[in-house]
Amino acid sequence: MHTRFSDYPTSRKFFLLLEDNFHYTQTTGQKTQVSLEGLRGSESTQKIKRMEKAVLINQTSVMSFRLTGLSANPLVQMAVFFIFLIFYVLTLVGNILIVITIIYDHRLHTPMYFFLSNLSFIDVCHSTVTVPKMLSDTLAEEKLIAFDACVVQMFFLHLFACTEIFLLTVMAYDRYVAICKPLQYMTIMSWKVCMVLAAALWTGGTIHSISLTSLTIKLPYCGPDEIDNFFCDVPQVIKLACTDTHIIEILIVSNSGLISVVCFVVLVVSYAVILVSLRQQISDGKRKALSTCAAHLTVVTLFLGHCIFIYSRPSTSLPEDKVVSVFFTAVTPLLNPIIYTLRNEDMKSALNKLIRRREK
Repeated sequence: MHTRFSDYPTSRKFFLLLEDNFHYTQTTGQKTQVSLEGLRGSESTQKIKRMEKAVLINQTSVMSFRLTGLSANPLVQMAVFFIFLIFYVLTLVGNILIVITIIYDHRLHTPMYFFLSNLSFIDVCHSTVTVPKMLSDTLAEEKLIAFDACVVQMFFLHLFACTEIFLLTVMAYDRYVAICKPLQYMTIMSWKVCMVLAAALWTGGTIHSISLTSLTIKLPYCGPDEIDNFFCDVPQVIKLACTDTHIIEILIVSNSGLISVVCFVVLVVSYAVILVSLRQQISDGKRKALSTCAAHLTVVTLFLGHCIFIYSRPSTSLPEDKVVSVFFTAVTPLLNPIIYTLRNEDMKSALNKLIRRREK
């Protein structure tokens, strides 16, 4: 059983570092003798700390991770490939079509459809972070992902996921104002306010992603390299670190878990208030508003359900994790365009108008 360098007391570290009087400089590669006098005196402790930090940094010897994927069965992998290829293509086509339709149809230049176009853009990016890699891995013998690529995937995964959580919350507020305060709607939800809200939610997602990713990459990785999923995510990756990650797990729960739970509660309360206000006002306009809220609530439940399930508990693997992750990365981005087009008369009318314009 090997004792880690960090487990030794400071005095023992000093003598361990002196046992080998030589080291190779990074610039010349020549062997240079360490001066014993240079380690004496007031600077000895600082030099030991710097050397200890270098040792800990060098412990990150893992250059890549192995992903287990959804299945090891070749037949299942081929089925997964074709199913998720269809899902991904439909996700791209559906969400890009929504963005184009909103841009071209001036009747849809309202706050609600401005945020909907942001949602479609995020869904395209969110699925692109994970699905193409998963598709390529189903055709590969070894499902490897480089350490740097894993870090990049985690960063953009949390960037788009957290931004979408904030966006869904803003969309719920937009529906609340439109239904409960219709006469003040264009005053409260002016274009200036919409731009500020959009900038705020993208900024919040970026800060959240940077904080989680920075916590992850600072950990030493020197042994296990298997991630029990088809993409890199913070809870699975930190379990591979060769150090105690209890504090980081608490930070993840208090960060991602708290954001998910708080936003979900705010969303549920918002839609509850909307439903109460619609209870005694059943008309064609109110039925349309109720249909829109039902669509929003469906998206919220599917998306935030995953976030709460994964990030509101310690980093322990459960059999249901992969199934929930599939809905999070591949199914929900596909359902958004279906829900918002099939249940929205304005979107269907604008799509038909756009298609007829292209046919001429």
